[in-house]
Amino acid sequence: MTETGRKRPLLAVVLAFIFPGLGHFYLRKWGRGLLWLGLLFTLSVLLVVTGTIQPVSELTLEAISSAYQSRPTEVTIGSVVITTLNVVDAYWVAVNENQTQEVEAGVKCPNCGKEIDQDIDFCHWCTTQLEPVEPDQQ
Repeated sequence: MTETGRKRPLLAVVLAFIFPGLGHFYLRKWGRGLLWLGLLFTLSVLLVVTGTIQPVSELTLEAISSAYQSRPTEVTIGSVVITTLNVVDAYWVAVNENQTQEVEAGVKCPNCGKEIDQDIDFCHWCTTQLEPVEPDQQ
């Protein structure tokens, strides 16, 4: 599993691929998620002209397929572009957030590399004795 607070970039990518904005909601980036969701909604409203897509009277595979095929090419291209950019952005945000948390975490053991408390003089993971850290002199 992941460390506490770390986000899984692959999960964010999968959620963003399923529907734009979901990956960002998983990352708790509410504004970004709403932006991607709004972009897809705006594309749908602006590019789908009333009457272009026929309403589906029955939920059969043929009816749904014909409704899907009747949508304009611009809508298809736009939704593919938005989804692709959304997936890349979700991955980028997850990776950067994880890197930021690692930098903020502080001290790591020189032997095992796991995070340790600054107040103790040994690693509680591998019991390596640590050198005392002198405060930075400026």
